[in-house]
Amino acid sequence: MKFSVIFAVLLLILSTEASAQKTFEVQWLTFEQLYDSLQQKPKKVFIDFYADWCAPCKKMDEEVFTSEAIQKKLKKDFYAVKFDVESTDTVRFGKQQFTNERLNRRNPVHQIALLMARRKNRPFSLPAIVFLDQDFKATARYFQYLNKEQLLAILEN
Repeated sequence: MKFSVIFAVLLLILSTEASAQKTFEVQWLTFEQLYDSLQQKPKKVFIDFYADWCAPCKKMDEEVFTSEAIQKKLKKDFYAVKFDVESTDTVRFGKQQFTNERLNRRNPVHQIALLMARRKNRPFSLPAIVFLDQDFKATARYFQYLNKEQLLAILEN
């Protein structure tokens, strides 16, 4: 009996800590969810393009997007989208449809990433972060690792 009570208390404490930690987790949306959200309430947009093999992208996931200050700012002021540039998924955004037309090529970057994060006369590179205003117009693009302080300063401007 005593063991059951102790076990129940420990389970309650652990579940409370786990839910408290998730309170500030970035709520990543898909492009489909983003479209629906923008229709209901316009808001600025933050898009993180990444690939599983991208070391700076993984470092940002581990060191930057885990920051409570970053998480709070993204949650408060932005719709946040995270998208794998090598995705084979068909993405629907409103009445438009985007696919990965480069699947059988050496650098299979998805069409939506190329449209939103391409630089003139330069190859596509990661990490790629795109900021859009509430009218879905690009306001800034970054093609580098950004540490917590750098990203927070950008988010606050």
